[in-house]
This record gives sequence, structure tokens and C-alpha cells, in this order.
Amino acid sequence: MARHIRIISPSGVIDPSYIDGASTRLRAWGYEVSEGAHARDKWGRFAGTDSDRLTDLIDALNDPSVDFILCARGGYGLQRIIDRVPPVTKPVIGFSDITALHQAAGLCQQYSIHGIMCKHIATLPEESEPIQALRKLLAGEDLEYTWPAHPLNTPGRACAHIVGGNLSVLYGLQGTPYSISKLSFQFPILLIEDIGERHYHIDRMIRNLRMSGVLAHLSGLIVGQFTDCEDDPLMQQTVYETIKEAVADYDYPVLFNAPFGHVEHNLPLWFHIIQVFSQCIHVVCSAGEIIAGSDRIVRTRIHRLAADGHIRQLVVNNLHAHTCHALCSVLRERLA
Repeated sequence: MARHIRIISPSGVIDPSYIDGASTRLRAWGYEVSEGAHARDKWGRFAGTDSDRLTDLIDALNDPSVDFILCARGGYGLQRIIDRVPPVTKPVIGFSDITALHQAAGLCQQYSIHGIMCKHIATLPEESEPIQALRKLLAGEDLEYTWPAHPLNTPGRACAHIVGGNLSVLYGLQGTPYSISKLSFQFPILLIEDIGERHYHIDRMIRNLRMSGVLAHLSGLIVGQFTDCEDDPLMQQTVYETIKEAVADYDYPVLFNAPFGHVEHNLPLWFHIIQVFSQCIHVVCSAGEIIAGSDRIVRTRIHRLAADGHIRQLVVNNLHAHTCHALCSVLRERLA
């Protein structure tokens, strides 16, 4: 039976042609695709009223046939309804304003996917890396990314869940039940990205995360794309240098210019899955969802992230959680 993707529009209004194009492509990949009743609505800047958008989201969460919830676009709107959303217990796909849903999923320890939405699924060439990576990710296949190193990268090694998303949304959630500090993941790796923000506002937001203790309780930091965020000469440093300065007192690894955010080359990434983040390319693996001493069958996602710009994600299915020797054998073979 084909896996089922439900498209909803919980935030900003979207050009319906993008929903059509995304649906066509996903069906060509073999998925069943359906839409929320209000996915094509328009109510000012929003894709329908708050009540209608909330209804579509709740319906998708409650429908037992739905495997993935694809958010049509970001924009703005989720923070108007997020406090009325029931537990997010299905994988959500999206970024930008969808960061609020990622946070809600994280509260339930539900994995989710930070990645492209309907516009780019509909319009990017089939051979493009974001399209092929999303297709592989949805199918449970291996992923491997490589990009150039950045001079501000901080070497080190971390093994943790990845959380985060859009910095402005995370900042707006501070002090609420959906803030980063409310997640149960211990010392996560934080991903941040943004678009169209003034340099001094980025400084204000990252300092807020510092003063609130968020940055002090990380295992690593991934700094994605800060699109249309111009460097302000009066700040006496670049945007990336401002972020680097905010974490200068911490000894965890930091990776800059990662291919995640408001750009066409926005690669999908699992959230809320244990991953390795390392300067050293030979440091290769950590297994997520392994429960020591248990016979439970788990789906294990294994990642390698190096500060010279290299991520490798491996998926191992039907692995007994207690079979450590089997896991090591698989890793040696597949990471050779």
C-alpha cells in the first residue's frame, strides 16, 4: 500500500499551482497524496482563518491513514494556533514558520523533517539535490551531503538530537511551552537559519538564546543560510561573526554556511534523531533509537556530520536494539 502524504497550509497563503505541482511529483514517486479542506484558502496573508487552518492540521494528525504531513509553505500563522494543536505524533515536513510545528513534535519526541515544501517540490528539477535527497529520505534511503568548509567553523565532536529551525520563530517561542528549553532532549545540536532580518535583530535574538541558557546547553551548533540578512558595517562584524561571538565561550563544534534555510539548495534533515556532528571525517557514527537491553525492533538512523562540510545519514532497518556487534559490523561495512 502506498504511503500517504497529506498537504496542509497551516501558515501563509500559497499559489495553488504549487500544491498541484507538488502533488503530481509526489504521486509520480508512488505516494498517495491528499489535501486539507482549506489548503488552498486565502484569508488576508493566511491560508484560511485560524480555525480552518487548525482544523486541517488536527484532521491530518487524527487520520490514521496519513503517514507524513507536508506543509505547503511557511510565511506566518502557526504561532496564532500552535497552543491549540494536539500532540504532534506524525512526521511533519517543512521549514521557516513550520519551526513551531517542529518544536511541538519535539515535545512529543516525534521525529520530523526540516526541508523543502510545495513550491520547491513543484519547481526544482528532478535531478536537483534537494529533490533527490527528499525522495531518498522519505523512502528511508541513505543520505550524504558535502559542501565547502567555512573559516569560522569550530572543530569538535558531538552526538545528539538535532532541533531548531528558523531563528525568528524560535525567538518568538521563548518563554512559552514550545521553547527550546522545554524539549526533553539533553544537550541537543541546534540548527538556526533566517531570512530578511536586520543584523542587529539577529544579534538581539542570538543574545537572547545565550542569556536564557539555550546556547550553554548544546552539544553543537549548525548555522544555516541567513538569506537577505545583510551585514551592517556599524556592527563591526559580519552576521556569521556575530553568531560566532555569541558562542565563543562554549567548546562545542560549530558549523557555518550549512545548506539549510531559505534558498533553493535547501537540503532535508531529520530533526529529533540522535546524530553525530564532528570536525573529523573519520568520526563516523551514532545510532538513534537504540535501547540497550531491549529486544524491540527499531528503525535506526545513523548520521555523520563533519565541520569540513560533510553529512552522511545511514538508515538501518529491522535491527535488534541489543545487537551491538551487528551494528558495529554494519557501520564498518557501510562507512568504509
